[in-house]
Amino acid sequence: MATAPQLPTTRPRWARSPFYFNSASHLLRIGREKATTLVELLEAIRACPESSIFQHTFQTLADHHFISSGFSNDFSHWAFASCNEVELAERLAAIDVREFTSIAALRERLIHTMESYLQKNPRAAARAAMEPFYLMASDLVVVPTPYVARNLEEFADGLRKVSIHAIYYHFIDARLRLKLNSNDFSVWLDKELDLPQVADKVNRIDIYTSTLEDVRRSIVKLIESDVGGR
Repeated sequence: MATAPQLPTTRPRWARSPFYFNSASHLLRIGREKATTLVELLEAIRACPESSIFQHTFQTLADHHFISSGFSNDFSHWAFASCNEVELAERLAAIDVREFTSIAALRERLIHTMESYLQKNPRAAARAAMEPFYLMASDLVVVPTPYVARNLEEFADGLRKVSIHAIYYHFIDARLRLKLNSNDFSVWLDKELDLPQVADKVNRIDIYTSTLEDVRRSIVKLIESDVGGR
């Protein structure tokens, strides 16, 4: 009985160094800055540490990862819900954190947006908010997972299995460590597997209109397309 010819198999491309999937928990702590008016919020944004700016912009995406519309940061939400300043809330929400390569630049944009609004609406500056705004930051507790990837197939498998907390840690929280330029997934794909185009596509996944589950599915789809195309 003749045996069926075997189809050639594509050998996986092995990474120089494996990717270790980590998860993380955030322990919130209230900072020294507090605002009961918009002008106090402006001063708090000027004085707070960079970790607080990150907390109330990027970290918001994790806290509300299941929401793909609405106000994109805590500052805009407070301006709307507690100060009833809809126009300011919309201006703050329009700030796209993806444009920035430093927290300092993001802070300056927030300051400029608020200053411009308060110059045109001076009565709003000292009007008491319905609820105070407490600026916070978070201490990160990194938790290793059992998932390790040495090639694209293992990477896709790990992405499917890890929790959304791991997706957040590597895709969003990493941006503070990497000066907002990239994320852990893209860095590994570029540096360890020589896949800069795939890395760039992953980095350009929209973190505003995508939930964390959407991010997971999008990355897996990109990886599967690359594996299938080789």
